[in-house]
Amino acid sequence: MAHPRLSIVIPAFNESARIEDALERVMSCVAERGWDAEVVVVDDGSKDDTAAIVHRWMEHHPRLHLVQNPGNKGKGYSVRNGLLQAAGDIVMFTDADLSAPMEEAERLIAAIEDGADVAIGSRWMDRTRQTIHQPLYRQFFGRCFNWITRTVMGLPFKDTQCGFKAFKRSAAQVIFRLQTIERWGFDPEILFIARKLKHVIREVPVTWGHDERSRMSYLKDGMKMLEDMARIRANSLAGRYDEAIAAMKDTSTMVTPQVAKVGANVAQVAKMGAEVRQ
Repeated sequence: MAHPRLSIVIPAFNESARIEDALERVMSCVAERGWDAEVVVVDDGSKDDTAAIVHRWMEHHPRLHLVQNPGNKGKGYSVRNGLLQAAGDIVMFTDADLSAPMEEAERLIAAIEDGADVAIGSRWMDRTRQTIHQPLYRQFFGRCFNWITRTVMGLPFKDTQCGFKAFKRSAAQVIFRLQTIERWGFDPEILFIARKLKHVIREVPVTWGHDERSRMSYLKDGMKMLEDMARIRANSLAGRYDEAIAAMKDTSTMVTPQVAKVGANVAQVAKMGAEVRQ
């Protein structure tokens, strides 16, 4: 099978109600635009028919693949698992609700082709592109969280949490092997790591519509994400990311025994890398 130019990763947990619609929209977009693309659905230990539905679609779509996590591990784990196994020159992930229409991937691809290593979709750069707005309380908590993220982690982006991001494959292979946060708080970490690696990051306004079926709780998950940010900051102050990056640069392989020695969190990354290569 030919090497794909684009890989589209969709993390999915108990998505039987909307995965079929997502696949229909994604596959139609790929066909209409003639993209040289593969689609990778990462099933995060679903208890419903998500995997069975994807298997059924795979019978008619040879460039659709299913990756299954060993149980429910979280969105961050799922995105990492999918992107590290993706074969495209450009790799991206999108949420199963397709709040950002698949057609908007053209904007991310254009940013990568224009020299960016990482392109991130933004709901807030151009608010006129929002087709269905979030409830006011979600907007309030989302903006507060983004302000805290910008302040604590020094990330100069208007929207760190939009689940619509693309990477050069070479950049993703390093960034996601250094990732340690495996649930909702992974987005700021991968951007933090990308900046540490001096990657060019481009924020791109995208069309976006809120899905009322969103499972994220701004109170419960928001508190956990604040804990994750504190953990990222602690890892950085302890030099764990720098040590892991140095270990990578000192060897010819991406994940090495040295990486496993820089702390419990980064040791998990090395283990993950070994699982992906099997």
